[in-house]
This record gives sequence, C-alpha cells and structure tokens, in this order.
Amino acid sequence: MELIRKQVNNPIAVGAAGLIIGLLLGLLYAWVLNPVDWVDAPINLLRADLKEDYLRMAIDSYALNRDANQALERFAQLGLEAEGLLNVVAANPGNLNPQAIADFRNAVGAPVGLPEVPVEEEAAGGGLLGTLLPIACVVTLFLLVGLAALYRFRTGGLKLPSLKPTQPAIGGVARTGRAAKPTAVYPSMEEPPIVQFMSTYKLGDDLFDDSFSIDAPSGEFLGECGVGVSETIGVGEPKKVTAFEVWLFDKYDIETVTKVAMSAHAFLDEGIRQRLTAKGEPILAEPGAELVLETQSLRMVARIVDMAYGSGAVPESSYFERMTLELAIWSKK
Repeated sequence: MELIRKQVNNPIAVGAAGLIIGLLLGLLYAWVLNPVDWVDAPINLLRADLKEDYLRMAIDSYALNRDANQALERFAQLGLEAEGLLNVVAANPGNLNPQAIADFRNAVGAPVGLPEVPVEEEAAGGGLLGTLLPIACVVTLFLLVGLAALYRFRTGGLKLPSLKPTQPAIGGVARTGRAAKPTAVYPSMEEPPIVQFMSTYKLGDDLFDDSFSIDAPSGEFLGECGVGVSETIGVGEPKKVTAFEVWLFDKYDIETVTKVAMSAHAFLDEGIRQRLTAKGEPILAEPGAELVLETQSLRMVARIVDMAYGSGAVPESSYFERMTLELAIWSKK
C-alpha cells in the first residue's frame, strides 16, 4: 500500500501510467467502439480480385469510348500492380475481346508514360495507422518494462545504483537531504546503524519532502524513510510549518509507521494535537529529542539535531525557521 502511495506521488510513474491507459483506451475506442468506416477507398487498396474486375471494366469501357486519357487515369489508379494485373487479364480474357485488351495495352503504353501513383495517398489511406500502431506498441512495451523494473527495484528484486546527491535549491533555499556521516552515538543499540541520513528544512522551502532508500550493506533494498511537512499555520508566503511527519516504510511490513514532530504551540493546542494524532504519535520538537519508529524488521531513531522557531504575526513558538533531523536505521534481522 505504501509503495502504491509513493508511486501516486511520483509524476514520472503517474505520467507513464496515464500514457499507457490513454493508448489502451484510444485503441479500444478506435477499433471496437467506433471503428473507421472506409468510404471511396483508393482503387489500389482493394483486394486483388476486385482490382482485376476493375481493370476488366476499364478495358471494356475503353473499347466503347476510345478515351485514351481516361484509360491512362484508370490504369494508373491500380498502382504498382497494374502491369501484372493486365498480364493476368490478357492470359485469361474471359468475356473480353483479346483485341480490346491489346488496344487498351497500346493506349496505356503510349509514349507519354503512366502517371505515378502518389505515395502519400497510399500511406494516408492505410499506412498511417499501420505505422503508428507498431510504434505505440513498442512505446507501451518499453514503459511496461520500465515499470516492472521499478517494481522489482522497490521490492528488492533488482538493485540499481544509489545516487543521492544534494538536492537543488527550491525557491532559493538549498535542500540538504543526503546520506550522512554519524554525528551521534546511540549507546542503547548494540551495533552501529546500517545507514544514516540528514534532512534539513529551512523557511521558504514550501515543497520540502525528503525521502531516502534504506539498503542493507549487501545492497538489498529494505525500505524507505523520510521527513515531510505535516501541518502549516497562518496565511501568506512562505508557508509556516508547525509540524513535520517522520515516517518509516518496511518492505516486509504492511503499514508505514509515522510520528509527528510538533512545535510547542501546536503540541499545547488541543485541537491541533488531536487532528495530527490521526497521522501519527505527536512528539514535542526539542533539540536532542529522539523519535523512535519500529516496524517488523527495521528500527529508526530520528534525532532533532538543530531547530529554531520563526517570529512574526503568529503565536510564539508556532512555526519553524529551520529544522535538522538525523535519521539512523538498524535492521532487526
């Protein structure tokens, strides 16, 4: 469920899914619900037997009206198969007079030559759909393979290189979510954490939402963790964050564990605290405070390394000017 929620928030995954669904719906509409009705199709797109019947009628017509230009035009409409069809009719004239066939051959074989059948018309008539449909199928296949690889990566079946550079600035505020060197010792734990991250928020980063992949030393994908905005206070820009969500996702667990680090104002406000309790256990944010989150196979300690409140036309100690958390994760296995 958490994986699905993450992918819904991923614009690339949503765009790929929308493209695939759009292609499938388009093909369903075009081929089943509202198929194309061909009207006045070019002669060169008819079946071979119908082309032969058309040529016989053209020969019979020329025998009566002796209109060479009309004979040339009709013969040209048969496209590249015209010569072969004429040989077939000559070999099996049926009800046609052999002399009429010879006269027609002489008429269409005049020195002026045969007008070429426009290639564009043939492509527009039947080749366009025949070209676009394979391309759409190939694009859909690549998207499905990409989504399958992403799914296997998320579930630990495929290990991709982990690149976690410092994120670019948003609105002039630098994002600093990254893998971190240990800055604290956890005496309550027998072993050092398998991985640690630092996540820093600064006032003005209205899109703050850090997430990190948790990988075992062997490279196995174990889950994800992160920090995001849970609640804001007041109006205007920039947004004033009064609470953060700290979450832990375990691929072996069915639920994501979440705790909420709240400002002093939010924590003491009964209405705000009750509302945020639905998202996770409320914790008063204080320097050095630790939020412990546990799942079936993971344990995470989120320590508040640094924090500072902003001031202004809002209650005192109600929103954060900055917040830095260190996320340390252990494997229970």
